[in-house]
Amino acid sequence: MGKPTGFLEFTRALPAKKPVAERLTNYNEFVARYDDASLNKQAARCMNCGIPFCHSGCPLGNIIPEFNDAVYDKNWREAYDILTSTNNFPEFTGRICPAPCESACVLGINQPAVAIEEIEKHIIEIAFDKGYVKPRIPAMRTGKKIAIVGSGPAGLAAAAQLNSAGHQVTVFERDELPGGLLRYGIPDFKLEKWVIDRRIAIMEAEGITFTCNTNVGTDLNTNDLLRTFHAVVLSGGSTIPRDLPVPGRQLHGVYYAMQFLKQQNKRVHHPQGNLASARGFEGSHWHEDIVATGKHVVVIGGGDTGSDCVGTSNRQGAASVTQFELMPKPPENRVDAMPWPTFPMLLKTTTSHEEGVERQWAVNTKRFLGDEHGRLKALELVDVQWKASSDGKPAGFEEIPGSARTIPADLVLLAMGFVHPERQGLLSDMDVELDARGNVKAGENDYQTSLPKVFACGDMRRGQSLVVWAISEGRECAKKVDEYLMGSSKLESKEQSLLQLTEI
Repeated sequence: MGKPTGFLEFTRALPAKKPVAERLTNYNEFVARYDDASLNKQAARCMNCGIPFCHSGCPLGNIIPEFNDAVYDKNWREAYDILTSTNNFPEFTGRICPAPCESACVLGINQPAVAIEEIEKHIIEIAFDKGYVKPRIPAMRTGKKIAIVGSGPAGLAAAAQLNSAGHQVTVFERDELPGGLLRYGIPDFKLEKWVIDRRIAIMEAEGITFTCNTNVGTDLNTNDLLRTFHAVVLSGGSTIPRDLPVPGRQLHGVYYAMQFLKQQNKRVHHPQGNLASARGFEGSHWHEDIVATGKHVVVIGGGDTGSDCVGTSNRQGAASVTQFELMPKPPENRVDAMPWPTFPMLLKTTTSHEEGVERQWAVNTKRFLGDEHGRLKALELVDVQWKASSDGKPAGFEEIPGSARTIPADLVLLAMGFVHPERQGLLSDMDVELDARGNVKAGENDYQTSLPKVFACGDMRRGQSLVVWAISEGRECAKKVDEYLMGSSKLESKEQSLLQLTEI
C-alpha cells in the first residue's frame, strides 16, 4: 500500500478533457493524461484491501492493488509487468472499458472508486514511452499451425497467447485491416486507430500472420482451412444487429447503427473519399453514404453503441440529436436490487451525451413515417409505463393512454444490440452446433465446438458483451487450444493468476 492515508487525503479526479466546441471539430481523442503529481495521488487512493473485490469485478482478473502500488512508487517496469501478466491489450481497455473493476472497488462503498481504468491506460502508455513494450518472440516453435477467424479483441488475445506458446498463428479477417469492432465499430474519438496499428505491428514482429480481405467460407474454403491447420479458433463476434420490425422499417433513412459507425470510421481512415468498401452492410439493400449533416437524427437504443452514434452525429453537424430508450430511466445511485460489489445498472452520461443530445426513456416506437418518395420524415412514438417484479426489476410495460405523438426524423439509427453471429458462410459450411440463442455452442471448460479441432470464443460464443470479456475469452480459449495440441499448457488461466497472487 503506497500511502496508508491516501484514500482519506485525496478524492477521485479524472484527467482534463478538451472543450466540447473544440472536440466536435474532429475525430481525435480528447482526454489528456495526468501529470505526475495527479497520477501519484490517484494511485495513492488504492487501499490494498485485504480482500480486493476489484479482482473479481474484472473479467481478466487484473492484479489491481499491486500495479497501483507500483505506480505510486514510480516503479513503471514493475507496474507494466504486473498489468500485462493478465491483460494483453491495456491500451484498449484503458480507453473503452466500462470498468466493472471500479464498481467492485471497496472504496466505492462510501466514496468515489479508485480511477483504475485511467491508471491502467497510463501504465501502458508510459511503458510505450519508456520502450518497455517490445516484441516477445518465442524461443522455440512447436510446429503446430493455428487459424484464428476474426481479428477483434477475442481473436487478437487468442493469437497473442497461442503465439507466445510457440505455435504458428494466422489470423484471418474479412475486412481490409485487423481489429474488428475495435477498428470499425468504436469511433476514433474514443480509440484512435494508430493505437491498434501500434499493437498489430508488435504482434507481426512476434511472428503472427494477418491475412485480411479474406472471408472464410467465401474467399477461403472451410474444408481447406480444416485440412491446413491443426486447430481453428472462431472469434468472429456477434454481428447480426437486433432489428425493429415496425411499419415503415423499409423507408430510406432507417439504418443499423453499425452501418453508420463503420462508414464514418472508414471515412476517417480514407480522408480522400475512397469509401467503396465502407458502403453497404450485411442484410441491407441500401448502399449509399449515410451522413447526419443537417438532419434530425434519432438514435434508438441507450447503450454504448447508441452513445457513439450521438457523438458521431454531432461531429457530422446534425440539426438535432435525440436518443430513445425503451427501458425506464436508470437510478443515479445504487438501489437495493444493485448491492455492492455487483455491477450496477446506473444512469450513464458519456462524453458524447455531454456534447449535446435530448435523452428520453420509456419510449416505444410505433411506426416510421415517410413521404411519397419513400424517404423517412417522422416517427410515431408512445410513452410506456413499466411494471416492477418482486425484486424491483422491470417486468413488462403498457402504453400510457394519450401519450402518442409524432416527431420529425430524417435519419434513424437502430442501436439495440446484436442477436447472434452471422450464420451464412463459415458457420453453415462447418455445420457447428449452435446454442438456443444462435451462438456457437462451446463450453467454458474447454471452449470446444461440436467439431473436435474447432474452438470458439468471444461474442461468437457468449453473445454480445464487453471488450474486456472478449480479451478474457480469447486468453482462456488459447489455453484450452494449447492443452488440446500439446497435452498440457504453460499459459495461465485467470484462476491461476489469482491463486498465485494469494500466495505472494
